[in-house]
Amino acid sequence: MMAPETVVTVDPNKPSPQQAPPQQQQGGPLDWIKINIDYFKTPPGLLKIIQLIIGILCMALGSPWASAWFVFVAVTSFITTLMWSFVYLLSIREALKLPINWVLSELISTSLETFFYLIAFIVMFTTVTGHYASNVAAAVFGIFNTIAYAGSSYLLFKEHKASVAATS
Repeated sequence: MMAPETVVTVDPNKPSPQQAPPQQQQGGPLDWIKINIDYFKTPPGLLKIIQLIIGILCMALGSPWASAWFVFVAVTSFITTLMWSFVYLLSIREALKLPINWVLSELISTSLETFFYLIAFIVMFTTVTGHYASNVAAAVFGIFNTIAYAGSSYLLFKEHKASVAATS
């Protein structure tokens, strides 16, 4: 009696049964985040950093018993600017496919902050009581932050105007 013969053919292009095809990596929940440090090297990014630093000084020096409005404007502007900074840092604009005019939204936000800071530092100068030196310093830093927000508003206005002209 003869033993049956077994013939094995090897195809180099076909994976062998022991060798599984490579698995494609599944995307993690945070794969959409792309850190964008380069934005903060541009003039709008530098202005955001300046606004945050001066905002911290305004919050630290402004006393709520002298002008609660000034402290309110400083805190809300700081939080809003921090949120916009994270939008740019994490590239959220590019990750979210929402029909939002991001430039116009930020322009409106920054323009309102400019206007509110203008009112706030004037109010802070007129109601300086108690801790005179720190309140005057807060008002002066309020002037600087008003200028920084006005600069951001100007750059955003130019960007919005250019984007409207490009779509027309």
